[in-house]
Amino acid sequence: MQPIIDANRVRQLFLMALIVLIGLVLFRELAFYVPALLGALTLYILLRTIFFRLTEVRKWKKGPTALLLMMVSLLMILFPVALLLQMLSGKLAYALDHSGELVASLKQVVAEVEARYHVVILSEANINKVGEWMASLLPRMLGATFNSLSTIFFLYFILYFLFTQGRAFEKALVQYMPFRADNVGLLEKEVHSMVVANAVGIPVVAFAQGVVGLIGYWLIGVKEPFFWFGITCIAGMLPVIGAALAYIPLIIIFLANGQMGQGIAMFFFGFGIIGTVDNVMRFTLLRKIGDVHPLVTVFGVIAGLSLFGFIGLIFGPLLISLLLLLIRIYRSEFVAKHGFLG
Repeated sequence: MQPIIDANRVRQLFLMALIVLIGLVLFRELAFYVPALLGALTLYILLRTIFFRLTEVRKWKKGPTALLLMMVSLLMILFPVALLLQMLSGKLAYALDHSGELVASLKQVVAEVEARYHVVILSEANINKVGEWMASLLPRMLGATFNSLSTIFFLYFILYFLFTQGRAFEKALVQYMPFRADNVGLLEKEVHSMVVANAVGIPVVAFAQGVVGLIGYWLIGVKEPFFWFGITCIAGMLPVIGAALAYIPLIIIFLANGQMGQGIAMFFFGFGIIGTVDNVMRFTLLRKIGDVHPLVTVFGVIAGLSLFGFIGLIFGPLLISLLLLLIRIYRSEFVAKHGFLG
């Protein structure tokens, strides 16, 4: 008679439970570094071909080559960020120093708009909260800056070892994958295409919106069009509302100042042209680069920002694509041959 409980299966389940438990404990304690890990993986996927060409074809040393690519990538990331911060820093500093005046001006503008158009925009309590929010903005900005610097440091710390030990890392990853070789190749291709599509496509779409917006801002007569160009580029990377975070305030400002013609022009240019650029490029360029479905992009970015912060713009859609791909792999490896439960 066979034993009622298979001892080997018990050991297997116990080992799996132990692995999951230790993994969850480590993930909870190291969750702060997840964005750094994801960022390092993103840069590794984008730069690995160049790295291996330099080290394996041209015989460059791995350490100096890794440091060179890390420096180039850091400059490419920090230059546009520094440019945008320079454009925004003056406005933020002014807002923090004159928060009381800005709240008073906001109350006046809101009162004029409500009286003119017979609508209720904001309550008195909500307007007063704006001042409190602006007063607490500086400490939060300092905390976010420190966290960003820490993330960048650990990102490149991880990236260095990914570069110098990349082949061994990839080989070990393939060996531990519990899939057939063809499905491992499919998974690798999907990850690469999704990372490239989002890491390259999303900033390109946002920059295109910013350029189109800059032309419209200049023609319509927006004050400081380059400042609003920066706002449009940043907002263009966000899901759902996107660049509307830039041109909706401009519409309100024009209408509040009695510039009806410019407000109407901004309305049609924003929703008609800037919004069209977003829809067309986001749903064509991203799909062309990585065959990304629009729904995967939108809902993936929403989930990714909540889970991982800014790097979730890339890995949010990737998570949804991986879920769908894993379902396909499960179906091809188990369901087709053995039925749903084997």
